[in-house]
Amino acid sequence: MYKTVIGLEIHVQLKTKSKMFCGCDNNADGAKPNTLVCPVCMGLPGVLPVANRQAIEWVIKTGLALNCEIADFSRFDRKHYFYPDLPKNYQISQYDMPFATSGWLEIRNQKSEIRKINLTRIHLEEDAGKLIHAGDSSLVDLNRAGTPLMEIVTEPEISSPAEAKIFMQELRSILRYLSVSDAEMEKGHLRCDANISITTDGREGIPAEIKNINSFRMLERALLYEEKRQKELLEKGEKVAKETRGWDDVNSITYSQRSKEIAQDYRYFPEPDLPPFEIKKLFNIEKLKDDLPELPAQKRQRYIKNMKLPPQDAAVLPIDKGMAEYFEKLAKIVHPVTAANWIVNILGVEKINKINPEKLGGLLKLLEDHKITGFNAKEILVEMMKTNKDARTVIKEKGISPPKDQSEIAKAVNKVIEDNPEAVNDIKKGENKAI
Repeated sequence: MYKTVIGLEIHVQLKTKSKMFCGCDNNADGAKPNTLVCPVCMGLPGVLPVANRQAIEWVIKTGLALNCEIADFSRFDRKHYFYPDLPKNYQISQYDMPFATSGWLEIRNQKSEIRKINLTRIHLEEDAGKLIHAGDSSLVDLNRAGTPLMEIVTEPEISSPAEAKIFMQELRSILRYLSVSDAEMEKGHLRCDANISITTDGREGIPAEIKNINSFRMLERALLYEEKRQKELLEKGEKVAKETRGWDDVNSITYSQRSKEIAQDYRYFPEPDLPPFEIKKLFNIEKLKDDLPELPAQKRQRYIKNMKLPPQDAAVLPIDKGMAEYFEKLAKIVHPVTAANWIVNILGVEKINKINPEKLGGLLKLLEDHKITGFNAKEILVEMMKTNKDARTVIKEKGISPPKDQSEIAKAVNKVIEDNPEAVNDIKKGENKAI
């Protein structure tokens, strides 16, 4: 019997004002190559790094949000490897004394099961630069070299490619709620390496690592392909190699890059230019914990318990911080269930910036008070988004008249309910397809 086992190593680019160990501008988006550099991030001889306090605080904050144990004592280490965009030929990272360990994150997977995914560690390091391949040449841009990079490592407990994607989406939401990263995968703010193996009849599998995945779609597709490839090898009686693989998005395949490195290959040793940290003397952990915002999972519970939202709407609204804030403003004007229904099923996150919640609330209040029909409301909404006018102005200009006698509508509704008892029972059970 085959069982898929997946672990993720997630890199989060922190949006601090300056880089990890120098004062260079940390926002490289749109900057000309090699313009946000200095002797420290270029690794010139004789320079000394100074750690970015804000970056360390944000790692601790993320650790608290993800239920981690915060270390009493931590330090930076040197991780040695050669790559053209790593100027020093080593990276300042953390090895055996990370800032946070033993956390967990709960998700609701594709089967609607609650899954608790344990985390091994969260540590902090500096990013490398970027290689730009042009024909037969490669160009080096060091603007990103030295950017604070938080690494979050899960235990190998994720059981499917779909579950890995859901985990990453939930993690991105939390990072955005914490305001530590923009977490845009397309811009490289959030990247991950995925380790996947197949256990056979309880025997541990050989993991392959897929490097530098930078979209949710790519993560799921790469893992689906690799899952299939490894199962086919095992069915033929062949061995799976322990290796690092790349993802070819055009041809939808993984390909071998090199044999997998082990910790000894990096020749870690304590960073001599940075002192160790006594974390709880430098940071007020209790205050950081008290200052955490309400996170997506907490919002979902509150929306269901206090606002009586359907679970499916409560699951969607907190995914995006802006959408949750919009919903809560709208829910102060109209019934929360009405607010949730219109945001989730009609507006969506891409349209909430086209109409402010106060104007939408004015429209939905007219609907709740039976001054307009649902059909009219949708028509009025389109016009409001086009013209930025309020609902009453649009109604007046379009000459929309009030709905007919409510008692006649009620009779028609009651007849539909009486004629469709099975559908009514399905709706009561939460099966909204029957609607």
